[in-house]
Amino acid sequence: MQGSKKIIDLLNKQLTLELTSMDQYLAHSKIYEDWGLEKLGQKLTHEFDEELDHAKAIIERILFLEGQPDTASREAIHVGDNVQQMLENDLAAEMTVAASLVNLITECEKEKDYVTREILETLLDDTETDHIYWLEQHLGLIKLIGLQNYIQSQMNGDAAT
Repeated sequence: MQGSKKIIDLLNKQLTLELTSMDQYLAHSKIYEDWGLEKLGQKLTHEFDEELDHAKAIIERILFLEGQPDTASREAIHVGDNVQQMLENDLAAEMTVAASLVNLITECEKEKDYVTREILETLLDDTETDHIYWLEQHLGLIKLIGLQNYIQSQMNGDAAT
């Protein structure tokens, strides 16, 4: 089914953001693991996997709309020097992703592409309720208990925390 060129182009821009976030999560997860912060490493590996799922959904939709997915483009990633900076950089990236999704959903409405809109609404819900919420929660914990206590709390455990 031939889709709107405008929507395909915007989907490719969204794909770039999702792949960029994926790369940043991968870098941060490996740094956390290297520092012995197993909980953070596991959580960001989980986030990497979710970003990959987002990218797959966008690629599938671009292909359905008879477009060519751009899997090579990336924005600059922002690897932090410390735990708090890394979490703040991840939050900034997710806020950019969410704003882009909102814009793309609005354009889908204008183009009457309701199926793409529905796919993107699912991604937006995940971005807001899982990624952004978790990052804001953990940055709040740093303020509440202090950076050193927070770091200590992330030294071992499972990815569900």
